Amino acid sequence: MEIELIDVDKPEDMNFILGQSHFIKTAEDVFEALVNAVPGIEFGVAFCEASMKRLVRAEGTSDELRDLAAKNAENIGCGHSFIIMLGNVFPLNVLHAVKGVPEVVGIFCATANPTKVVVAVEGDQRGILGVLDGFKPLGIETEADVEDRRKFLRAIGYKK
Repeated sequence: MEIELIDVDKPEDMNFILGQSHFIKTAEDVFEALVNAVPGIEFGVAFCEASMKRLVRAEGTSDELRDLAAKNAENIGCGHSFIIMLGNVFPLNVLHAVKGVPEVVGIFCATANPTKVVVAVEGDQRGILGVLDGFKPLGIETEADVEDRRKFLRAIGYKK
C-alpha cells in the first residue's frame, strides 16, 4: 500500500465539503438538499462512482463550481467520495442538509483552509484516510483574542 497527499485545488477563500457516500444518486440527492437548504445557493458537487462505469458524476448551480468539483474529485480519485465546492454560502449553512442525505456516510472536512487529502492506494483501489486541514495552532487564545473572536462572529452575522 502507498500513501499519497492530494491538494484540494481551489481559490484561497473558497469553502468546500469533502465526504463519503455510497450510491450513484449521491450527486443528484446532494444537489436537491443544497438547493432546498439555501435559496439562490451557488455550488458544484462531484461524486466518484466506485463500481460499474466508475465515473465522476457532477451537478451544480454554477458551471464553474461544478467543473472545479469534478476536477478535484477526479484528482482525489477515491471511490464513493464526494466534494462540494461552495460559492455564496459557508459550510455551516448546509452541513445539516448534506448530513441528512441518505447516501452520505460521513464528512471528512468542511473548510476554506489549504487542505491535503491523505489517500491510501492499493492497486485499483483508493481510499481517503483523512485530511490535513489548515495549519497547527500557534498558542492558546488570550482574553483579547476571545474578544476579537466574539466581535468577528457578530460582525459577520452569526451571533447577536
